Amino acid sequence: MEQLTEQQCEVCRIGAPLATAEEIAGFKPQIPEWQVVTVDGVQRLSRTFIWRNFAEALAFTNRVGTLAEAEGHHPLLITEWGKVTVQWWTHKIKGLHRNDLIMAAKTDALME
Repeated sequence: MEQLTEQQCEVCRIGAPLATAEEIAGFKPQIPEWQVVTVDGVQRLSRTFIWRNFAEALAFTNRVGTLAEAEGHHPLLITEWGKVTVQWWTHKIKGLHRNDLIMAAKTDALME
C-alpha cells in the first residue's frame, strides 16, 4: 500500500469524491492514533497531541501550520496548555477526502 507521507494533496473541488470507508480502513494502520468523528454531520479525522507545556504545544501548532500552508490544506487547530487537537476534513465536500488522510500522516511525522 502507498505511504501517505509520500503523497501530495491534490486540489479538491466541490463534487470531488469523499474517501470511502474501505479507503479509510485501508490507510488506518498508517494513522492509528486518529479517530473518525462526526461534527454537525461532517466526518473529520481528529487527534489530540500531548506536550509537557504550552511552549511545546505552541511550537507544534506552528509546525502544523507551516505544513498546512505548504500543502494548501488547512485543519482546525486547538492549542491549549500541554495539548493540541488537530482535525482534518475537506470543507468543500463536507467530509473526508484522501487529502485528509495524507495530512493526518504528515502531522504524525512532525512528531518524529
